[in-house]
Amino acid sequence: MTPVVLLTGFLGSGKTTLLQRLLTDPTMQGAAVLINEFGEVGLDHHLLDRIDDTVVLLKSGCICCTVRGEVAEALANLESLRTRGEIAFDRVVIETTGLADPYPVLQTLTAHPVLRSHFVNGGVLTTVDAVNAARQVDHRDEAVRQIAAADRVILTKTDLADPAMVVNLRNRLSRLNPAATVVSAAEPVGTILGGFGPATFMGSFGTAVHVCDDRCDHSHDHGHDHRAHHHADLGVTSFSLVIEEAIDWTMFGTWLTLLLHRYGDRIFRVKGILVLEGEDRPIAIHGVQHLVHAPTHMDHWPEGPRHSRIVFILEGLSPDLIRRSFAAFTGLARVRTAA
Repeated sequence: MTPVVLLTGFLGSGKTTLLQRLLTDPTMQGAAVLINEFGEVGLDHHLLDRIDDTVVLLKSGCICCTVRGEVAEALANLESLRTRGEIAFDRVVIETTGLADPYPVLQTLTAHPVLRSHFVNGGVLTTVDAVNAARQVDHRDEAVRQIAAADRVILTKTDLADPAMVVNLRNRLSRLNPAATVVSAAEPVGTILGGFGPATFMGSFGTAVHVCDDRCDHSHDHGHDHRAHHHADLGVTSFSLVIEEAIDWTMFGTWLTLLLHRYGDRIFRVKGILVLEGEDRPIAIHGVQHLVHAPTHMDHWPEGPRHSRIVFILEGLSPDLIRRSFAAFTGLARVRTAA
């Protein structure tokens, strides 16, 4: 299965500039990159060979393909060329347009009858403009959805922004998507992409998410903490659901399926670590809107209490609604929400 990394970000956030760096870096050898048009990324002086009218081979060793129809068609074309031995690649990077919702592309990877046999979600990279992000997040739903879908946020134009503004933005991004890792675009490409893929979805989970432990002050009658992070204008809420008891997998899967069927359009992101009955290792889950990817067995537990903890990013839904729904459906008593 070939991992597909989605590169997204709002208009003017620096996706193309970052992509230009990626295409000339040795760490990208063996990658295939899907873009809108060759000319938009200034690839002319990097071209080595033209495979067909939509695919070129670059000096760096990676392949570049223009998306003239649907993403599915471009991926199918690349897979066909690889099957015939005309090209070789070990991962794919797809650059979306600045106003794109990442969800439809992710859905394509699992819904397409052919592609799902060859490609797997390799994670979402979202570029965020340090100068203009605050205004974009306040007023553009697309920007919020792109950040909410991110596994890794790439902060751009930090050299043009006030340092205090950058600190505030980092804090805001962590509140909006506590499960994402935030790195600067000024970092080396190896740092930006290093270890990025399906196997590392949960790599920073233990440090990226605050999980309440016995030191937290739970003053409410039901033993849970109602604190959560809100984005007031758009009604976006980020919080963790913490479950202290082992979970029955079938019960959990049924509950999550029903929840996303009812509220999927308003649940931007689900990402978590589960303690399952009969399992020694933690199980990682990952979903965007109605789409949930196959669960992954993790090699080891992150630091902190060995509780199930699930990050939700919601729009217009109460964290306590999710907690009460889960507790009622599973019958588990020790369930709480945390910032």
